[in-house]
Amino acid sequence: MHWIADLLAAIGVVLNGIPQGIMAMGLGFAVFPTTFSFVLASAVNGAFGSVAPISFQAESLALTGNLGDTTRERTSIIFGGSLIMAVIGVSGTLTKIVAVLGNSIMAGMMAIMLAKIAVNMARKQRTAGISSVAIAIVTYLLTKDLVWTIALSVIGSSLIAVFATHYEAELPAHVVERRFHFLKPIFNIRVIRGALSLACLNIGANISYGLITGQMTGIKPNPVNLNLLTGTQAFADMGTSLLGGAPVETIISATASAPEPVIAGIMMMLIMAVILFVGWLPKIGKYVPSASIAGFLLILGAVVIFPENAATAMQGSDSVIAALTLVVTAIVDPFTGLLTGAALKFILPLIGLGV
Repeated sequence: MHWIADLLAAIGVVLNGIPQGIMAMGLGFAVFPTTFSFVLASAVNGAFGSVAPISFQAESLALTGNLGDTTRERTSIIFGGSLIMAVIGVSGTLTKIVAVLGNSIMAGMMAIMLAKIAVNMARKQRTAGISSVAIAIVTYLLTKDLVWTIALSVIGSSLIAVFATHYEAELPAHVVERRFHFLKPIFNIRVIRGALSLACLNIGANISYGLITGQMTGIKPNPVNLNLLTGTQAFADMGTSLLGGAPVETIISATASAPEPVIAGIMMMLIMAVILFVGWLPKIGKYVPSASIAGFLLILGAVVIFPENAATAMQGSDSVIAALTLVVTAIVDPFTGLLTGAALKFILPLIGLGV
């Protein structure tokens, strides 16, 4: 029966999202308000028949965690980024951005952020981080399966941290409380830079992850409406960030390969909403270090995403620009990388320099 296959696909994506939800708690985001995001996206997908769901995304969480020093700064970054993405989604300019800047620059922005973030996480929590990386590498070499990689690396490194170092996190009260707390956004240089970086990351993620999810349905032309997806993600983040909640972004979702991809995606988001609403995630999160996902991020960035994106970035006449964009993104952040790529693409021809 179709509904069984739909449910299995939904559960699989939920299991994949739980470690990233735990990562969100480790960064100080409240999980209860994030229920709002999943319910809103479920309603939008049901109303418009969208096959692309949203969920916790390791890339945006890691970037926000790195660029914001406090929970309020991080929620302000999410709010600022969501404002930018809302304008892009409502005005229908996402596809125009790709047409103007080119696929190579977008690929360069995305390529090696995950691997860099994974290394930084492993440095901060050595026991959990290093064991996570080791388990992830061995698991992926043996199975070539990301589901097994994330499951074994997160579980294995968490057990090592608990038994070897007696790890037990004391989560802040606002993270586990089942109530709403309004957090007024703040704006400073770090928040503005973070919001621009998050928006740039989401532009690339919405295009690549959204279209990949659409391709998994086997429907032609690609059924994903990028502007609808961007608007949904932006308004979901805007609401939850004001209440201290975590960002939820576009993902590559296995629900797209289910017999009824729209229904499977809605099932996944509603299941995740229930898990957050009843408070199950914080109970698990006490014993799972945020660095336990470092191994998965390293494999995802260095082995799965980097080769494909690097190949895309190096194709065509803009290969040198794309290479420089890749390097700047890795050294600084996605916004600076994207700005560098765009500036080089438009300025160099004006001064008569070809690449």
